[in-house]
Amino acid sequence: MKQVKFLIAGLLALALVLPSIATADTLDEIQDRGILRVGMEPGYMPFEMTNQRGDIIGFDVDMAKGMAKAMGVKLELVSTAWDGIIPALLTKKYDIIMSGMTVTQERNLKVNFADPYIVIGQTIMIKNEHADSVKSYKDLNSKNFTVGSKLGTTGEKATKRMIPNCTYISFDTEQEGVTDLVNGKIDAFVYDFLYMEIAYKQKGEGKLTYLDTPFTYEPLGWAVRRGNHDFLNWLNNYMTQIRSDGTYDKIYEKWILSNAWEKQLQK
Repeated sequence: MKQVKFLIAGLLALALVLPSIATADTLDEIQDRGILRVGMEPGYMPFEMTNQRGDIIGFDVDMAKGMAKAMGVKLELVSTAWDGIIPALLTKKYDIIMSGMTVTQERNLKVNFADPYIVIGQTIMIKNEHADSVKSYKDLNSKNFTVGSKLGTTGEKATKRMIPNCTYISFDTEQEGVTDLVNGKIDAFVYDFLYMEIAYKQKGEGKLTYLDTPFTYEPLGWAVRRGNHDFLNWLNNYMTQIRSDGTYDKIYEKWILSNAWEKQLQK
């Protein structure tokens, strides 16, 4: 009888503990810690990049600063390589990914996304010698063309899916891809249009031809660990608020519509 009573008491205690475990949310952890930890790869202009002083700046950084302020906590930016950015989130190296990440069904199997905060698409830069014969991604669909993009990105996936017959090369960074294109080592480079707009002006103008009409539709979103319903609710409400009060427009104008920030990168 005593064993039965102890078993019942243990089950009741477990029943009281389980709900608190089930409802634990990253939002609570951030508030208890007093720090919002944000993972990003600082190499994607104009969303996150490193200035000449070594500070990480950009569109996503300003969004993260506003987010931490609204939470009443400090901000910690965690620089992470792109190929490990989701695994590091899942092992709690940080609380959220804010790194120009495209919302895809494949990624959504591993993480939850807040509502998209901007929409982009893939564009192409090509050698000038191909300007007359290549007018869209379809014209690159031949083994005679060597096409590059960044490893593990939607640019790589779009190239493999939509230009399957090209000779494909992946790069660890987008800068390496653009440099190889300028140096004539590849025929074309595929990547997100906001980055390409800037890269073309900085490195490609006069040297390359830019096909600036996006051929994919890609919403960008903030990623969190699965099951964080309170955190997602807060993030979506935060986005609604800053879109309504003009904060989002100011950040968009600063980083997307203006190129004044480029001076911070010059050495």
